[in-house]
Amino acid sequence: MQELITGFVGLDAHAESTAIAVAEAGRAAPRFVGSVSARLSELTKALSKLGAPHSLCVVYEGGPCGYALARELTSLGYRCEVVAPSRIPRRPGERIKTDRRDALNLAGLAPAGELVPVTIPDERDEAIRDLSRARVDAVRARLKARQQLKALMLRHGQRYSGKTSWSAAHERYLARVSFAHPAQDMAFTEYRQAVAEAEARVQRLRESLRREVEHWRMHSLLSAVMTLRALELVAATTVVAELGDLRRFAHPRELMGYLGLVPSEHTSGSRRRLGAITKTGNGHVRRVLIEAAWNYRFLPASAPLCRSVRSDNRPISARSPGARSCAGITATGGSRHAGCSTTRSASRSPANSPPSSGISAGTLHRAHERGTRPLEDHGHDVTALTPDQEREARTR
Repeated sequence: MQELITGFVGLDAHAESTAIAVAEAGRAAPRFVGSVSARLSELTKALSKLGAPHSLCVVYEGGPCGYALARELTSLGYRCEVVAPSRIPRRPGERIKTDRRDALNLAGLAPAGELVPVTIPDERDEAIRDLSRARVDAVRARLKARQQLKALMLRHGQRYSGKTSWSAAHERYLARVSFAHPAQDMAFTEYRQAVAEAEARVQRLRESLRREVEHWRMHSLLSAVMTLRALELVAATTVVAELGDLRRFAHPRELMGYLGLVPSEHTSGSRRRLGAITKTGNGHVRRVLIEAAWNYRFLPASAPLCRSVRSDNRPISARSPGARSCAGITATGGSRHAGCSTTRSASRSPANSPPSSGISAGTLHRAHERGTRPLEDHGHDVTALTPDQEREARTR
């Protein structure tokens, strides 16, 4: 299809306007065409003057406009790519940014292959992802509402002496709180109502997410991911919805680089320095995997037996307490099975105890590619324990 392309069009798309630039085939410099409104009819009218749809390659930066424009142009016969903004080459000394310059830059870089396109998700997958992100926004709003309520109480010397906030005991304590002035009582009541509404919103979104994924086309992959320790409904849905088809990553290292879970590096000559993780790419999955890795540190008091893990395809919360402890996942990888690990103390310092090694991202990648269960790909025969091995596992 590359031989048919006679023009590369760069779009700087915004909510109200779209700047257009084109680079003709050959060595000619890109030229600015003009700006139109955000309506698709005006954009296609301007594109029709540049050539037939099959002869144009249209590119624009991924951003708040999403993938709707790319899907609409693709349905009209255009080849449209959404490029990663963080991977666009920038000149170090450039200090002027305008819509015109952005469009010209995209049009000039597209023929040279300097732009990195992102994967446009399926509309059904994007719908699940939007619902998952809506729940994250609701959790953050709930945290903010709780902070505002506790700040009001702290300003007026109201301190809760219990151990855990937002428990049933804490709610009973809040019901007994009163202030010296009616205006403060009214403010306190409004803050409590805001917290209750935020909590109800989080629960509604979680329930909606649970219902929607039951009919999702990637439900089988979601069920496989949920068999891993520390990845329940919300976390597993985040991983699957954000990553999509894992086969687009040729190697697990590419997946870890996409998630920003690889160390930064500064090498000069014979000196090599590794720093903190890069934190580039998809922050939603990175947050979930790091939380899952830290939760995996706290193993059960006794090493569980793993006889029924393969045959039990239910979510972890629906299994017996022993079977719930037979799966694990970390962001850093490893080869030791959770059910065969030694007992660890939950009181060890996080600074001195990095997340334990469990099922790596490579295991997820291979399981998705082969269509197998992740635990079966982990290299352990979890069903062939002899009586002596069982006794040894109980005493660990």
